[in-house]
Amino acid sequence: MTENARELLSAAQALLQPPADTMGSLSPGARTRAAAMLLRLALEQRLDDFWRGVAPGMTRTEKHRILCLEAYTDRGTARRWYLTWSALSGACHHRTHELPPSLAEIQGRLLEVNTLLDVLDMSADATAATVIAPLGTAADRAATPPATPAAPWAQGRRATRPAPKPGPPPGLRAAPPVVGGA
Repeated sequence: MTENARELLSAAQALLQPPADTMGSLSPGARTRAAAMLLRLALEQRLDDFWRGVAPGMTRTEKHRILCLEAYTDRGTARRWYLTWSALSGACHHRTHELPPSLAEIQGRLLEVNTLLDVLDMSADATAATVIAPLGTAADRAATPPATPAAPWAQGRRATRPAPKPGPPPGLRAAPPVVGGA
């Protein structure tokens, strides 16, 4: 991993805990928004580094590189990464009708980003050697028949439980809508 993501992380921490003589130079809201931007940049930088080692073409896509992370790490890490990135993206934007993010919120995000950087460092070492295998020649690929899944609809999908259907549980009916004010 390049040290750029860690440098961005320490710069965000310095913004959240400024020296006493610089307290008046930036408002607390501006400091938390700037720290949120640095934390998001650290996440994006580390994700680019990860994809350069695993699949270099993924650095050209924006949101897809976060969505495809689940295939190379565990589901919990991918979800935490996406939720943290989304929360930091929301905190970066200035909206006149919203308060800036609180110091405690961004400090919590800083701890989460630090944890996610460590987790991705560990998974990058494990996946870089095992994920991408050489394709071989065209004759090798033609000689090896493709594996057929158990069911045709399952091709390319993970074996998971089916998603529940929307609505009430089986055997129960939904309550009729309430009309009027009773």
